Amino acid sequence: MQKNQVRKAVIPVAGFGTRLFPATKVVKKELFPIIDRDGRAKPVILAIIEEAISAGIAEVGIVVQPDDQEIFADLLKNPPKKELLDKLSPQNKGYSRYLEDLGSKVTILLQEEQLGYGHAVFCAKDWVKDEPFLLMLGDHIYTSDIEKSCASQVLGIYEQVNQSVVGITKMPAEIIHKAGCVTGVWQELNSILSVTQLYEKPTIEYAQQHLHLEGMAENEFLGIFGLYLLTPKIFDFLAEHIKQNFRERGEFQLTSCLEKLRQEEGMTGYIVKGNCFDIGLPEAYRQTMIDFRNFRLI
Repeated sequence: MQKNQVRKAVIPVAGFGTRLFPATKVVKKELFPIIDRDGRAKPVILAIIEEAISAGIAEVGIVVQPDDQEIFADLLKNPPKKELLDKLSPQNKGYSRYLEDLGSKVTILLQEEQLGYGHAVFCAKDWVKDEPFLLMLGDHIYTSDIEKSCASQVLGIYEQVNQSVVGITKMPAEIIHKAGCVTGVWQELNSILSVTQLYEKPTIEYAQQHLHLEGMAENEFLGIFGLYLLTPKIFDFLAEHIKQNFRERGEFQLTSCLEKLRQEEGMTGYIVKGNCFDIGLPEAYRQTMIDFRNFRLI
């Protein structure tokens, strides 16, 4: 397989955010504020886009509901109204210009019907074309334990292995029923593995029987971190599921298509040296507001 430079990132943000209702009745969860390490209040989506750009990504596609297109365009494409701009400090006026530059790298893509995460990813097919791409969750933000950002780490592994890469993290048994999990064969202990199975939200019993890796603690497994580097072949499997109306829990899911991609082309798992902060649940969002701001590179 010919190796291609990774230029594009896809961020699906077309969900309803039901677990954060009623706040999400008026504010998309991807627009919830976080305080970054510089003390600036910003919508979550900006932190995710900045993570992508930090890895050398040139173009970012965000997948939105049609009704939300205007609000994301207002954030990323339009300057502030003159009344607001006039009241901004010189520093914030500079940041406003930075936002416009950032927005010039963003394409807004539409998911006409909300049919699941896999379907949202498929809506980026025509924009991605035949290129490998970085896939990022719309409700996760990241901090790296090393100088390279988390997204940069994943892209670096892709450049080494020339196949799809899934970012992973060690996860205790009591929360794996909420996450996608992977198992495989270590290529570099506690760092890189050849993935032999991906499984969405396993029971503890299934995980203990099928997903445990030698050398890890009995109650510890590998969960998906929320960063993927995927070849465009993933769209073939998503298209097949959509054509056959193959749904899981009522929706078109990504993980089963990732498993097919693994079987066809192989897949590498990489334990990201960093932290993933979830804002998709009330308590997780509260903790993220505390921990993300206070995180310092060791």
